[in-house]
Amino acid sequence: MPKHRAPSDRSRRPLGAAKLDELALAYVARFATSRAKLTRYLSRKVRESEWIDDVDAMTACEAIADRMERLRYLDDRQYATMRAGAMTRRGLGVRRVKAQLYADGIAEQDSSEAIEAAAGVAASAAIDFARRRRFGPFAARAIDDPRLRERQIAAFLRAGHGITIARRILAVPPGDDAALAALDDAAGLD
Repeated sequence: MPKHRAPSDRSRRPLGAAKLDELALAYVARFATSRAKLTRYLSRKVRESEWIDDVDAMTACEAIADRMERLRYLDDRQYATMRAGAMTRRGLGVRRVKAQLYADGIAEQDSSEAIEAAAGVAASAAIDFARRRRFGPFAARAIDDPRLRERQIAAFLRAGHGITIARRILAVPPGDDAALAALDDAAGLD
């Protein structure tokens, strides 16, 4: 019967710059990531292991991130565009996109185009959010409860949308195809 290592034994494996480079390459091959996220991942691996190389561990992390960027395995601008597009297609708003790109460590100069693109489709993203959540014109029946209405507005705000667009969408009663068509036209949808 094979012996199982204790979790503490596993976390103290020796780690050098060559193995760290292999881990980075496997990470960028598997996940779309930003430079900051890769650096955080490598730093965590260093903390969890016993560093055996002569080079400083954090210097090695930065050098590996630089190398991955030179090889074009990392591109923060492209990552920001991809991430913002995916979020707006899910119905999330500009504020939520900005917050996520900031959390992913994307610099402002790399995220500005992605944020502008998200702002351009903000109304259609809000409509998509309402459609997914079955709010306003997509609800089964009209909502008369003011507390439920406030909860729906709060859901819009948490998703990163403005209160104005949330109230505008929620004001359209279910089944009002003309108002929904006007809302779609205002958002630039077909």
